[in-house]
Amino acid sequence: MTTMTTPAQAPPATTTQKVGLALAGLLSLVNIASVVGPAPEGEVGPPAVVLWAGTVLGVVGLVAVIVAWRTGSRSALRVAAGALVVTALTAVPALFVDVPAFIKVFVAITVLASVAAVVLMFSSSRRPAPVND
Repeated sequence: MTTMTTPAQAPPATTTQKVGLALAGLLSLVNIASVVGPAPEGEVGPPAVVLWAGTVLGVVGLVAVIVAWRTGSRSALRVAAGALVVTALTAVPALFVDVPAFIKVFVAITVLASVAAVVLMFSSSRRPAPVND
């Protein structure tokens, strides 16, 4: 006699997790466009390697968000969160150097949005577990 086992499916994403994934997708799209607008000649801006890393992490994060949204994969959630965290860490130095105030505000909002997206993506359902007697 043979038995077949089916792989356990991931539970469907909650509304809170979907909001986090949407925010992560939006941040990833913004990161993809970071390499398009380097600092003009003679002005201080992020190094080109940081801009390129942001673009690569944006692509990785966006693909992971799409996979997580469609399949509920926990691994894809972790990859998307990792991409957001690394991107946020590369942006933090802008808060401590002499740059215009609007850039500092944009960086602060981006970092806070990244933290919010990660927290929302990993929030669990608040529904009580069913009791089967």
